[in-house]
Amino acid sequence: MKILFVFYVPSGGVETLNRQRAIALKNAGIRCDFLYYSKRRDLMNHEQSKVFITNNDQEIKNILHREKYDAMVITSDYAAMERFRNLGFKGKMILEVQGFGPQSVARAQLQLAIPFVQKYCDALLYPKTPHIGVIFKEFFSSTPIFAFNNCFDHNTFTYQTPKKIDTPIVAWIGRLEDNKNWREFLHIGHQLAMKRNIQLYMFEDPSLSTPKERKEFIQLKSRLNLDKHVHLLQNIPNNQMPGYFSRIGDSGGFLCSTSKVEGAPYSLLEAMSCRCPVLTTDSDGVRSTILHDQSGKYYQIGNIQHAVQQGEELMDNASLRQYIIENALLHLKSQFSHAQYSQHFLKMLRTIGL
Repeated sequence: MKILFVFYVPSGGVETLNRQRAIALKNAGIRCDFLYYSKRRDLMNHEQSKVFITNNDQEIKNILHREKYDAMVITSDYAAMERFRNLGFKGKMILEVQGFGPQSVARAQLQLAIPFVQKYCDALLYPKTPHIGVIFKEFFSSTPIFAFNNCFDHNTFTYQTPKKIDTPIVAWIGRLEDNKNWREFLHIGHQLAMKRNIQLYMFEDPSLSTPKERKEFIQLKSRLNLDKHVHLLQNIPNNQMPGYFSRIGDSGGFLCSTSKVEGAPYSLLEAMSCRCPVLTTDSDGVRSTILHDQSGKYYQIGNIQHAVQQGEELMDNASLRQYIIENALLHLKSQFSHAQYSQHFLKMLRTIGL
């Protein structure tokens, strides 16, 4: 069986998911190819699948005609279902939602999707993100809905013994945009840096931010006296991230996620797999990943002091820290395996007649 996965750009969590599920589904006898409309950088993390970069109708039509896919999974771009039908695609169409950012945006986007789903969609898929599930059930009562966790290979993305670092590293991953809430991270870092010697690592893709946002970031970083603490790490290849996460964990630091709303963020799973503990907001899509004081820690969004308090406990309470690190690994292995994902995916395909 052959499936084409479609998304706007090869970046962030969706690209990570696509690489992971290509491996999981290959083991189940499914070949996965990928179509991205554009790429904003040369760095591509796909290795074993066919990857097409085009938004040209004729080129897409040629791909569909040549490859004859059994099904297509379109992430977010609901209007593409009509487009691909008009370009001659005959297979099953699955609309996947990994997240649309703020809940109000998700609701507005999915309301616009209603006529496309009713006319062209064979199934809806989402990774157990609570607010997406609520909207799906409200808007799409007659379309089959499937919810299961994204997959993660903890054997290949795993802890590496790093050089010992004496200064704790507090890390953040995201885009310089409002929903990722980078301002809050700088304020948390500022409070921590006033009390102890720390380094702040910020991993980002500069092609996904606006000049205005970047200017504001530089200004706030300077105003909070963080220039000597913040290390901006741009476009780090995914295969180098285990080394970074291992270093952050061994330094006595943690990954801090400040997002307002998330779908199912991979960065948390990646950190957990490398023994790097996580402090996060309750951004909805993280609930199947983080259980408070079990597989990570939560802080109340907007409450800098609460974040600092939880972060300090993660750094200073050695027994709790060790418990969270070990428990996070167990949780990851039991809930996000490749085998589980391929079983769920195959069951979905059978249910819609493949």
